[in-house]
Formats: sequence, C-alpha cells, structure tokens
Amino acid sequence: MAWIKKLGQKLHAYGVLVMFQHTIFSFSFGIVSLLLASNGQFHWRKILLLVIGLLAARTGANAINRVIDADIDQANPRTAVRQIPQGKMSKKEALWFAIACFIVTVIVAGLLGPVTLALSPIALFFMVFYSYTKRFTALCHLVLGFTCAMAPAGAWIAITNSFSWTAFFLSGANMLWVAGFDIIYGSQDVTFDRSHGIHSIPAAVGVKNGLLIARFFHVITFGCLVLAGIVTPQFGWIYFVGLVAIGSLLIVEHKVVRPDHLAHAEIASYNVNEIVSLVFLVAGVLDVFL
Repeated sequence: MAWIKKLGQKLHAYGVLVMFQHTIFSFSFGIVSLLLASNGQFHWRKILLLVIGLLAARTGANAINRVIDADIDQANPRTAVRQIPQGKMSKKEALWFAIACFIVTVIVAGLLGPVTLALSPIALFFMVFYSYTKRFTALCHLVLGFTCAMAPAGAWIAITNSFSWTAFFLSGANMLWVAGFDIIYGSQDVTFDRSHGIHSIPAAVGVKNGLLIARFFHVITFGCLVLAGIVTPQFGWIYFVGLVAIGSLLIVEHKVVRPDHLAHAEIASYNVNEIVSLVFLVAGVLDVFL
C-alpha cells in the first residue's frame, strides 16, 4: 500500500540522516556492559529498555548534529551532499526527529530508575554540546568519545546502580577508540577547517601529528580492553581471541592512511571500525553466555 511505501521511504531517510549503521560504535559497548553487569541474572525488561534507550540517544544525537552543523556541511564540498544541505530534509523536521528521540531517551531513563533519570540531563547535554565544540576547541574528538562512552557507563549504572573497574575500562576504551578514528576522519577536512575557523586536532597540529595522536589513542584503547578482560571474571579465551582480531584491525586501520594519502580515510575511520564493533560485540556476548 502507498502509506507503507511512504513510511518505508521516511524511515530510510531518517536512517541516512543519522548514518544508522554507525549506531554499532556505542551500541556494542553498551550491550556488552549491560550483559556483564547483569552477571548471569538477566533483567530482560531492563535489557529491552536499555537497547531502546541506546538507539534513541544515539539517533537523536546524530540528528541534532546534522541540524547544528547544517551550514558547515553546506559549505564543505565533501559534506554538501548530505540531506539538509541538499534540501531533501528540512532542519525543522530533523530537529523534531531529534527531540522525539531525546524524549524517548528520558522516558527510558525514568523507567530504568531514579539514578539513570537523574543522570539523563547530563547525557543529553553532551549529545548537544558536542556539535558546538568544533567551533572553539581541537579537543572536540575527545568530547565525542566521552559522549559515546556514556553508553557502557550508563548501561552498567542502570543494572547495578554503581560503577566498577570493568565499566571504567570499557568506557575508557570506547572513548579513546572513537576519538582516535574521529581524528582520522577529520584529517580529510584540514584545509577546509583552517579556512573556516573549524577546530580539530589535525587542523591544529597537522595531519601527520594528528594521525600519530590517533594511533596513540588506539594503543591506549587496546590497553583498556586488555585490562577490562583481566578484571572481568566473565571474560575468557573467546574475548581475548576477539582482542587479537581487534588489534589486527586497528593496525590495518592505521596502515591504510598516511599524511600524503588520505583516500582511504573514510574506510579506515568508519568501515574498519564497524567490523571492530561487531567483533567486540560477538566476542563479548559469547563469553558472557558460554
């Protein structure tokens, strides 16, 4: 029927707007964290609510980012093909979509308990604040990473109403992993960023040094993942085999980009890390259940 086709087209348009396939970047850490926090006693209601909350929060954050960055995206030839600059979706529609997602996020936080509800304004603040940071600080990559790292931290708190070393190392890994590949992604826009007053680590210190910083962040990321495996009783050989694969993928990621050859920067920052996310999710979940 016509309305079903229109609904499908609209959902597809929203999926393209927020690059829905990249939800896996925080989702995998959030899911593994909540399963570990459950410690074999699966609170299916909480798990379902957390999944909905994670999806809503990440989707809303990306939608609001598209609204806030619409003028920058339109000026940048690389991003001018996005929906809002092309006029395929209005800023007003994207804004209402983001607001709807944030409302769902707060409702889920309230259903999970008073602690998560009390923390939800902080999470929402950073989801919006991140988009403005590139206007005044090169540390915007770390703010993005910190915002993403709220997924595993929030999942752990939602289940246990407490924090732990496992949650700390998973959150640290998530933060520096995202910050690292966001630096690689941002290396494509150094010339544009410098000429338009946009801040980033590559624009501040050069592409070569920026890629070295990204590599350093990913070394620490891997260290945090190893430490998470050591302090977490549920993790065993499956998790550590997964880490071998993740370490190999991170090496490949940094091999395919060079200061003088950024043609594969998007592949390195997005496609490779989608696989990293899936490996982490599968290895983590299997070790919890087996």
